[in-house]
Amino acid sequence: MSYPQRIVCLTEEPTEVLYALGEEDRIVGISNFTVRPARARKEKPRVSAFTSAHIDDIVRLEPDLVIGFSDIQADIARDLIKQGVEVWISNHRSVDGILSYVRRLGAMIGATDRANSFADHLAAHISDVEDAASKWPRRPKVYFEEWPDPIITGILWVAEIIRIAGGEHVFPDLSASSLAKGRIIADPSKVINANPDVILASWCGKKVQFDQIYAREGWDQIEAITHGRVHEIDSAIILQPGPAALSDGLDVVYQILAKAAY
Repeated sequence: MSYPQRIVCLTEEPTEVLYALGEEDRIVGISNFTVRPARARKEKPRVSAFTSAHIDDIVRLEPDLVIGFSDIQADIARDLIKQGVEVWISNHRSVDGILSYVRRLGAMIGATDRANSFADHLAAHISDVEDAASKWPRRPKVYFEEWPDPIITGILWVAEIIRIAGGEHVFPDLSASSLAKGRIIADPSKVINANPDVILASWCGKKVQFDQIYAREGWDQIEAITHGRVHEIDSAIILQPGPAALSDGLDVVYQILAKAAY
């Protein structure tokens, strides 16, 4: 059986997985937003953003597989398919989905055993963190902000990471929406009423403006604000549905919540 040998990654997570599996030589192009691993930006040509891509440049790389993520990249996939390029668009939105993604990607390139081992390692880490957090005297309430205007709360895998790390996401129903428009908090007073113990913010690659959060009307009543528990998390380790979220991202959330649990 012949497996893909020339792969273009339109988002960061396939790049991170392929490097972790020791299969980076197959990558011939990456997303401009790739930061993990850092060496990838030095070693691979950048041929796409998230909602756009240099189609002609990708075609010239003669890929036998292009990997993307979500319906947001549907137009890119369409244009590449019209050029005769094979495209795989994943659409996973949960912690289990990330683990399954690692396994599927490994199987697609003929590295099933290594991918399963890597996924098992991530799953074991998740279990260890969850077990450690279960010993806390209480579970802090957490509000996660993905964007400030309009205010958008975190997606499903973020809410699940918060739960695994020992917290309770204050808007679990909203997090179930795969689309950002389904996670808009039109009335900021809902955050006041939820009264989170901790506020985590990651503004999709944009620097979090803490003054803006603290200045919102009535938010000075929130426990997280009064106790100075507002934290920025690097979007590269929490908003990408890949291994980083289940390792570095999970660890950072756990460390923050541990301080609020006592």
